[in-house]
Amino acid sequence: MKFDTPATTNPIDQLKVIGKPFDRIDGPLKTSGLAPYAYERHDVIANQAYGFIVGAGIAKGRIASIRLDAARAAPGVIGIVTAAEAGTLGKGRMNTARLLGGPVIEHYHQAIAIVIAETFEQARAAAQLVRVDYTREKGAFDLSHALDGATEPAGDTDIAVGDFASAFAAAPVTLDAHYTTPDHSHAMMEPHASIAAWEGDKLTLWTSNQMIAWSVGEVATTLGIPKQNVRLLSPYIGGGFGGKLFVRADAILAALGAKAVGRPVKVALTRPMIMNNTTHRPATIQRIRIGASRDGRITAIGHESWSGDLPGGGPETAVQQTRLLYAGANRMIRTRLAVLDLPEGNAMRAPGEAPGLMALEIAMDEMAEKLGMDPIAFRILNDTQVDPEKPGRPFSQRQLIQCLQQGAERFGWNKRAAQPGRVRDGRWLVGMGVAAAIRNNLLMKSAARVRLNSGGIVTVETDMTDIGTGTYTIIAQTAAEMMGLPIDRIVVTLGDSSFPVSAGSGGQWGANNATAGVYAACVKLRDAVAARLGFNPADAAFSDGEVRSGNRRAKLADAARDGELVAEDLIEYGDLGKTYQQSTFGAHFVEAAVDAATGEIRVRRMLAVCAAGRILNPKSARSQVIGAMTMGVGAALMEELAVDKRFGFFVNHDLAGYEVPVHADIPHQEVIFLDETDPISSPMKAKGVGELGICGVAAAVANAIYNATGVRVREYPVTLDKLLAGMPDYA
Repeated sequence: MKFDTPATTNPIDQLKVIGKPFDRIDGPLKTSGLAPYAYERHDVIANQAYGFIVGAGIAKGRIASIRLDAARAAPGVIGIVTAAEAGTLGKGRMNTARLLGGPVIEHYHQAIAIVIAETFEQARAAAQLVRVDYTREKGAFDLSHALDGATEPAGDTDIAVGDFASAFAAAPVTLDAHYTTPDHSHAMMEPHASIAAWEGDKLTLWTSNQMIAWSVGEVATTLGIPKQNVRLLSPYIGGGFGGKLFVRADAILAALGAKAVGRPVKVALTRPMIMNNTTHRPATIQRIRIGASRDGRITAIGHESWSGDLPGGGPETAVQQTRLLYAGANRMIRTRLAVLDLPEGNAMRAPGEAPGLMALEIAMDEMAEKLGMDPIAFRILNDTQVDPEKPGRPFSQRQLIQCLQQGAERFGWNKRAAQPGRVRDGRWLVGMGVAAAIRNNLLMKSAARVRLNSGGIVTVETDMTDIGTGTYTIIAQTAAEMMGLPIDRIVVTLGDSSFPVSAGSGGQWGANNATAGVYAACVKLRDAVAARLGFNPADAAFSDGEVRSGNRRAKLADAARDGELVAEDLIEYGDLGKTYQQSTFGAHFVEAAVDAATGEIRVRRMLAVCAAGRILNPKSARSQVIGAMTMGVGAALMEELAVDKRFGFFVNHDLAGYEVPVHADIPHQEVIFLDETDPISSPMKAKGVGELGICGVAAAVANAIYNATGVRVREYPVTLDKLLAGMPDYA
C-alpha cells in the first residue's frame, strides 16, 4: 500500500479499540517471569555452552602476544576464539569488523577473545587466565583538547541561511554562550545477550536487538555468509534506548564460538563490557549565539556542536532541532567531529535533540532574561509554522504554542517569580523551569502478514520488536480495529527475521510505521474476506466478529472455514517526507527545590504536554513519556560516564558508579496529550512519543534550578559542587 494522501474512508477511525488504554497483552508473561529474553532461552536448542568475552586492557595500540595455554587447560573449556582463529571479518555498515579486535586495538574493552566452556563460571574463570601483552600507543581521550583537529563530517552538515554574522553583529540584544553535555550510557536493564547455533552453513541467533532486518544484513556481511543463511529472533527485549539498534560483540562472538566448537553458544556482556564495549551517547561542546530585536524577535541564531568518535564514526547531531524549532531569518548551523579513541559513540534515546535541547533551551531562557521577557512568551513569539530553512515547506501539524499555553495554565506558571532566588519554603529555594520539545516523525517502509483461521483468530506476523514500549499491544489494537474483533482474538508474533520486514524500534518511528504496516496487511485481508464471503469490499463493514453490508451479515470466521486466509502488505509514503516537515512537539515544566545551605537538589513536580498525532494507547504512551522524563532528570542531575583521560576508558562502568534516578528522586509526573490527529503522517494518523518525552527535560530542570537560586550552570550534570560557589548566603 502506498500512502501519499490523507485517507478518506478509514476503518481505523472507528476508535473502538485504537486510542483506548488497554493493558499490555504481554504484561502477564513479563510480570510472571515467563517472557523469554535472549539469555534465558534455555529450551530453544539443546546442549548450549557458555561464552565469556575477554576485553582489551588498553585503549589504543597492538597486541604483542596473547597466551592461551592456561585458559585452554582450565576445567570445562572446550574452545577459544581470537582474531587469529576467526580470520578476516567483513566491515558491515557499522564497521562490525571491529567487534573482534586484534592485533590492532581501537578502544578499551574491545573484544579480543571468547572463551567457551561447559558452564558460565568455568568460562569466566578461564577468561581470567588469558595473558595478553600490549604495545600501547598514545590516544586522544579528551574532547576539549581535540577541537582544533575536528572536521565537518560527511553529509554537508553545515547550514547557512541569510547572513548570520552580520545579523548577529547588528542585533541590539545578543547571547553567546557555551554548554557541555557528558558521555551517557544507555544503562538498560537487560544486558546484550545472544545464543548462536549453526545447522550446516545456516546460523540462528536468539538475541536482544531492536532492528531485525538491519542486523541480519550486518551479521551476514561480518561473517561472510548469505543473508538467507541468517535467522535472527528477538521477541522480547529488556530495554534498548538505541544501544541495541546494531549488532554488538555478543552476537558475532557467539556465532564465531558456536562455529568453532560445533555446538550452540550463549553469551551475555557484563555491565562493564556494556559500557565500554558497546555504544554510548557522546559528549558534546556546544556554542549557541542568538541575536534579537528589542521586542524579542530572533534575527540571528547560530548553533555549533563538537563531539568525538572512533575513526570512521559519526557525530552527535546536537544542532538538529535548532534548524526547525524557532523562526529567524539568519541562521548558522555547524557540526564538527573529532577523532577520539574512546568506545564507540552512537544513538541513544533522541540522539541529537536530547543533548541539543539541553543547551538550546537554556539559551532561550537566558535570552528571554536579557530581553526582560517571560520565557514562554519569548518562545511563542518566535514560533514558526514552516521550516525556517525552507519557508515553502509547512509542518504537517505543529501545536507547540498550544503545548506551552496549556502546560503553563495547568502547572500554575503565573505563580513563578520572574526574579531568581525569591521563593523559599523553609530552607529550600524553589523555582520553576520550562523547555520546549521537538522530535521528528520519520516515515519508514514497514510490512506485516496477517492470518485468519477458522476459529476467527487473527495472527499478526512482523519482524517488529518490542523494547518495553507496548508494541505487542498497539499492533493487536490495530488488527482488532481493522478486523472488527475484540483484542483477545488477536495473536501478535514479533521479532523473527522470517517475518515481513518492519520499521523496527528506534527513533520513535516504530509505533506509527509498524501499525501502519499492519493496517495495510489488514486492508488486504479485509478484501480477501469480503471476496470469500461474496461481499463488495468497498461496502463491507467489520464489527463484532462479523462482516456486514446492507441487510447481509456473516461471521468473520466463516471466511476461513475452507482454509486459512493469509494477507501480506507494506506501507510506503511516496514524497510525503519531502512535501511536509513532520515533527512532534511538547513542553516540559519542572518545579525544583535547592537546599539553601547544602545545594541539594530535589525535583518536586513535573508536567509534560505532548502533541504527537493520534495516541494509539494512552496508557502505554504515558508510560513511555514518564520514563523519558525520568531519563531527562538523570541527564540533568547525575548521569555522566567519567572518562579516565590518561588511559581512555569509562571509570564508572557499572550501575553502582553510573548513577541513574531511583524512585526517591522522581515526584509525581503528569502527562497531557493534546487531542491531535495527523492525517499526513500515516493511515494511523499517529506519530511517536517515546523520545519526545526526554527532549527538553534536562533544560527544564536546569532552568528551574536557576530560577530557584540565580546560579546558571551550563555544564551538565548540574551537581551541587557547581552550585555552591554562587549560592546566595544562607540565612
